[in-house]
Amino acid sequence: MRLNLKNPLVFFDLETTGTNVNTDRIVEICYLKIHPNGNEESKTLRINPEMPIPEETSRIHGIYDEDVVNCPTFKEVAKNIARDIEGCDLAGFNSNRFDIPVLAEEFLRAGVDIDMTRRKFVDVQVIFHKCEQRTLSAAYKFYCGRSLEDAHTAEADTKATYEVLQAQLDRYPELKNDVAYLSEFSSFNRNVDFAGRMVYDDKGVEVFNFGKYKGLCVTEVLKKDPGYYSWILNSEFTLHTKAMLTKIRLRELTGK
Repeated sequence: MRLNLKNPLVFFDLETTGTNVNTDRIVEICYLKIHPNGNEESKTLRINPEMPIPEETSRIHGIYDEDVVNCPTFKEVAKNIARDIEGCDLAGFNSNRFDIPVLAEEFLRAGVDIDMTRRKFVDVQVIFHKCEQRTLSAAYKFYCGRSLEDAHTAEADTKATYEVLQAQLDRYPELKNDVAYLSEFSSFNRNVDFAGRMVYDDKGVEVFNFGKYKGLCVTEVLKKDPGYYSWILNSEFTLHTKAMLTKIRLRELTGK
């Protein structure tokens, strides 16, 4: 089924040095831009992560230190990537929990100002798990009737994710061919920050989603325990979590 789009939709996949959103870095990014008229543009970039790639990670995606030693760093290509996805909604497989937070961290490290909170995010894995409970390779086999060749390469996974979403729309008539609906459907919660350390409650109030203050209003916690803000800023939370917490704190201090 052809996607019903108001904005371009960018399917993307990252290969990284590991699975830690806070500290691991991108080694490859592929993105496939689908325009409302159905036109497609694809780009794949190898990235020098500026840190060693663990051997066990390289065995999964096949990218080793020597493969990226002469590649550009993310900072060197960040503005080009930001320009390519400007005004686009984003889609991926497990993207809400991993790829989106990692990409946001890389942009922040590179000093590139891109407001990703204005985008809609479609996570094809969440749609799949809500309906069938499988992996990307199984999803591709189930929905598309073919085996996924070159799994764990960014390009193959990106294209497979796009094809799976199209097939999901064909298979499930209850799914609306609308990015806003799919974004809402594929979200487990309403994250304030991409890592999900803070979420919106039923009344639209920011609450902490971890630790001793889980479920409590962020602004009330900061009033009661001002040191909690400093603790988060000085601990290994994502840059985006720290930025959103600071935004909430400044809003309360300035009344804006």
